[in-house]
Amino acid sequence: MVLSRRWSVFLVLVGIWSWVIWPRFVVAIWKDDRAFDAAGHPTAFLWVHAALIVVSLTVGTAVGVLGVRGWRAARGTFRGPAQ
Repeated sequence: MVLSRRWSVFLVLVGIWSWVIWPRFVVAIWKDDRAFDAAGHPTAFLWVHAALIVVSLTVGTAVGVLGVRGWRAARGTFRGPAQ
């Protein structure tokens, strides 16, 4: 299956969006009073949000890569695994 260029661009933009938004969210979570307890240890609040951020960046990266591969395949220059 070959993605259209429009879908490929959309997927790349979703990947970029993930990398623009989530790092800013890291800063906000880190500064939140609920992220650390009185002794300075990470709380469940921090760990849950850290997991969400990692998963979201991973998915965003995968979607962006698929978009780039779709764009290249639509152009006819993609050199995937030999078949």
